[in-house]
Amino acid sequence: NYTTDTKSREENKKTVENLYSLSVDVTKIRRLKEWVLLQDVAYVKEIAGILEEMGADETTVANIIERCPEAILHTPAEINSQRALWQLVCQNEKQLIKLIEQFPESFFTTEYQQNQKANILFFQKLGLKNNIITRFLTSAPNIFYNPVEKNKNMIETLQRNYLNLGGSEANMKIWILKLLSQNPFILLNTSTAIEENLEFLQNNSFTDQEVLQLLSKLKGFIFQLNSTTMQKSMLFSKNIFKCSDQELKQLVLKCPALLYHSVPVLEERLEGLLKEGISIAQIRETPMVLELTTQIIQYRIKRLSALGYDIKSGNLESLNGSKKDFEVTYGKIQSKKKRPIFNPVAPLHIED
Repeated sequence: NYTTDTKSREENKKTVENLYSLSVDVTKIRRLKEWVLLQDVAYVKEIAGILEEMGADETTVANIIERCPEAILHTPAEINSQRALWQLVCQNEKQLIKLIEQFPESFFTTEYQQNQKANILFFQKLGLKNNIITRFLTSAPNIFYNPVEKNKNMIETLQRNYLNLGGSEANMKIWILKLLSQNPFILLNTSTAIEENLEFLQNNSFTDQEVLQLLSKLKGFIFQLNSTTMQKSMLFSKNIFKCSDQELKQLVLKCPALLYHSVPVLEERLEGLLKEGISIAQIRETPMVLELTTQIIQYRIKRLSALGYDIKSGNLESLNGSKKDFEVTYGKIQSKKKRPIFNPVAPLHIED
């Protein structure tokens, strides 16, 4: 444990000198995490040495320490253990040092090494590929701090509910792995939250098959919601689109964003669309546009308008999809505009 109390404390001169010798921007550390410089013990040269062993050059070492100064407060033994741990899923040390440079905070969190190791081995046994586990270590490190039993229980809860909803044993493993790959944060939830959210959908007349369909479309985000927010969002959509319960259900199946976005988010996105001259009827026909932020919608409309495409008079399908989907649609509209109105290979009938 390190103290963050900076009153009546002096900087550790040896630490500062060692940092300067590595070309580290000490001013930056003073500004962001001065408390690191006040600790009695630091392992500047030792940690730099371990990073260099892994292939880091002087600039990379300085960059890592500047971004995560507390790295120098860990013992060499702790860092070597972490190094061995991450090597279980990294192809080589070149990849490892690249990850450390990009995500130093994740690597230098060493308090949960036993849990981290147990979870890595569990995920490997489950069938997750090492590159996915590596992505988890850097972007969702919290899931490795859980005791492995908690993550196992969550996976078992997901599997049980998948089968109860009519999913097949044969597809269950693929479904679980895909769900985790898309959203590892589902492991930070509780089994109770999962049960309550599934129960909410069933109580709102969604069939088991439709619930399964929603789970796949929502990429696990449903498990981070609660029945109160979902109820408010559905009621808001029902009032805006003036539809029956059955019609609302079909809209939600088309566009799960109506379920997982809060009312303020939906209001903002609707307002943005209406300002562009798009009608409620058009949005109801293609509700998927509500999955996109107002900024993305404005950008896409601007590009389409430059081609002479009037979004107000047609459907909104051309606005939909990922960035890649939109570029494909845009390309098709653009080529249509450029296409000549005559057949260039047909003979021209010109009177002499």
